[in-house]
Amino acid sequence: MANITGYNRIETTEGDTFDALALEFYNDEQKASLIIAENPDYCDVLIFEAGVTLWIPVVDDVELPETLPPWRRGA
Repeated sequence: MANITGYNRIETTEGDTFDALALEFYNDEQKASLIIAENPDYCDVLIFEAGVTLWIPVVDDVELPETLPPWRRGA
């Protein structure tokens, strides 16, 4: 289970999806469930319109994939 240490409040842009947001914030689109769990009113939205307010949990156990290049890992 993810250890949530805070939240980022964002407004979507036209075309955002949960998996794209997870890729942006966690470098892993498979962590979209973390965002969906914090925004249950939008769990049935596939593609967002602009201006929807979402809460993105900040977690301290997000691991970067081994396949991620070093410059994307911050190394």
